[in-house]
Amino acid sequence: MLETLRRIVQEVNAAKNLEQALNLIVTRVKQVMDTQVCSVFLSDIPAKQNVLMASDGLATSEINHIRLSFSEGLVGQVYTRAEPINLENAQASEHYKYVPGTGEEIYFGFLGVPIVHHRNVLGVITVQQLEQRSFKEDELTLLVTIAAQLAGAIAHADAVGEIDGLHGDTRGSDRPFKGLSGASGVCIGTSVVIYPPADLDAVPNRKTHNIEGEMNAFIAAVDATKDELQKLKERIALLSSEDQVLFDAYLLMLKSKTLINKTQSRIAEGYWASTALRDTVVEHANLFSSMDDEYLSERAHDIRDLGRRILVHLQSGTRGTQIYHEKTILVSDELTASALMEVPEGKLAGVVSSTGSSSSHVAILARALGVPAVMGAKDLPTNRIDGKILVVDGYRGNVYIEPSNLIITEFKKIIEEENELTEDLDNLKDMPAETTDGFRIPLYVNSGLLSDLTASRDSGAEGIGLYRTEFPFMIRDRFPGEDEQTRIYKQVLQSFSPNPVTLRTLDIGGDKTLSYFPIKEENPFLGWRGIRISLDHPDIFITQLKAMLRASEGLNNLHILLPMITSISEINDSLSLIQKARNELLESGYENICTPRIGAMIEVPAAVHQTDVIAKRVDFISIGTNDLIQYILAVDRNNPNVAELYDCLHPAVISAVKHVVRQAERNNVPVSVCGEMAGDPAAALLLLGMGLETLSMSVVALPRIKWIIRKFSYKQAQKIVAEIENFEEARDIRAYLNKELDKAGLGGLIRPGKR
Repeated sequence: MLETLRRIVQEVNAAKNLEQALNLIVTRVKQVMDTQVCSVFLSDIPAKQNVLMASDGLATSEINHIRLSFSEGLVGQVYTRAEPINLENAQASEHYKYVPGTGEEIYFGFLGVPIVHHRNVLGVITVQQLEQRSFKEDELTLLVTIAAQLAGAIAHADAVGEIDGLHGDTRGSDRPFKGLSGASGVCIGTSVVIYPPADLDAVPNRKTHNIEGEMNAFIAAVDATKDELQKLKERIALLSSEDQVLFDAYLLMLKSKTLINKTQSRIAEGYWASTALRDTVVEHANLFSSMDDEYLSERAHDIRDLGRRILVHLQSGTRGTQIYHEKTILVSDELTASALMEVPEGKLAGVVSSTGSSSSHVAILARALGVPAVMGAKDLPTNRIDGKILVVDGYRGNVYIEPSNLIITEFKKIIEEENELTEDLDNLKDMPAETTDGFRIPLYVNSGLLSDLTASRDSGAEGIGLYRTEFPFMIRDRFPGEDEQTRIYKQVLQSFSPNPVTLRTLDIGGDKTLSYFPIKEENPFLGWRGIRISLDHPDIFITQLKAMLRASEGLNNLHILLPMITSISEINDSLSLIQKARNELLESGYENICTPRIGAMIEVPAAVHQTDVIAKRVDFISIGTNDLIQYILAVDRNNPNVAELYDCLHPAVISAVKHVVRQAERNNVPVSVCGEMAGDPAAALLLLGMGLETLSMSVVALPRIKWIIRKFSYKQAQKIVAEIENFEEARDIRAYLNKELDKAGLGGLIRPGKR
């Protein structure tokens, strides 16, 4: 049965269009199940009808003509109940509806299964037979599995307008494809799907007698690729030297003895240069892609991309010319950082990748370039949308393919409002974030790239509430040394001196791992990460702490933040190592090393319930809501399958934040929020009312949050917090808060999709 299913799935995936896929399904299922009829009905949502789209056994003249209301017949029962119906005598059922002309009056056994995609019933697949008997369990499970496989193909076809006549037009569905927010913002543009420049898998196994010629051709291709990458790197002068390390990684791969020497060894054995390259790249890529964590998987993509670039030069000596639109939305299954840099300046409007997450290099670059990005849109039919109009909603991680005029008009309005809003908000940058009754709450920025610093200063931020020190580690092929880290941290501290700068100690693990420090775990988010790694590797931790302390010499605006605290012993051990690092620097001749303020991140439930004792040991507390939400709600924040469940306004999340604030106040310890919750307009209104002393957010969100704070009084915000006490659902809380923002004339600040 498994082998049969595999073959059916392969045939369907290879189909040129949905019509061919449906015809294959009904034919193959009828054969495999040894039944007399197999049919597929698709749902016409506007007309509220199920339409016969393919059948093997019923009269073909009725295809596209039989239309049953959603509650009509046995097909309607399967649709409305969204569950299988298995009857030995369908004609005896009160819901049976005979359709003249189909020839189905001779069939009795009936099995119908809903075709479901992300909770939406897209249609029904049925089988019918002459004899009166129920279908067996293995037949039922086969049809359920087929329906699940078919669901994605139907959703893709609907999105690109392939289901002609079903909805009365050829426009795509207004249901978005869901991914993950990689970079905030909204854009409308034309997709350019990036395909591999050469197909490594298509290279044949070919021998050669001209070993010297193949060796020279390979070396020339490598040199040409080096020149190409160097030129791409020079084109990104708007990014800092630290960010350009992304492209240095490619160049380092080309200097790698492993990659070059192994290919040359295969050529020396008598293989064609392209064959030798293919085998070497596949060997390296398979090594990385066999690892479970996301970051290393993306490095396999980089290796493949590099191999394809070399192969292009081997095959033709030149790269093909890609045509880019004025508003290009770059789309790919495996989008790479270099692909972004190939788009001519001013033409890149947005980025969409079916793989990756918010921590991917592509997402990091998109934020630095100021374009919206959606990552991890795994259901996106990338091979069928080249040249189509897309709407990219980087706030919610949604992609609309060939949407209706209504959707386009709505998002154009959002873009216009955002442009106008940006102009208005620029006037606030020199004003304090102060309520109408005089309560002032400093607003800080979250950062991780040196290229962010200028924009952060210009935004009116009063400091850096979270600097992610892991980024300099992630874009290198080794641990950065103490001097190297000192130079980076010095730049960050100087950029906001004398205002405070909070450097978070190395926070790797989970979805942030290092290629040179692989961590392979069954459940990385509950594994070795954050402070756990630092304490287990005091050599790495001490080096980083010394670099931070050295960087603060003469500035004294350093705050150190400890991530993923789950026990008091972790704080005690960290404080001891910080003191040890300071003592060693003093012994080495550094005279002006002050003890910085030390804070703990509250981002796991264990820390929430120990806030009282944690507050007695640190100088400040910072609530990391990104992780806290996922741990409280048991929702992987990088998983598009459960993205709708991840909500910072869930009552349990609000209760946890309030508890932390109360416990911190009892100990006279300042508390802030440094997660994305702080940049959510509705949530920020609540945080203000809870008494948070500082908020830290992305530079894009800061002006909006400042405007909200300046429009409300502290007493109003406190009253709003009291009002939501009895709400039981996040959607009801958000609706209430958005209503309050609208009443204050701040409806334009509400993120798209958050109304």
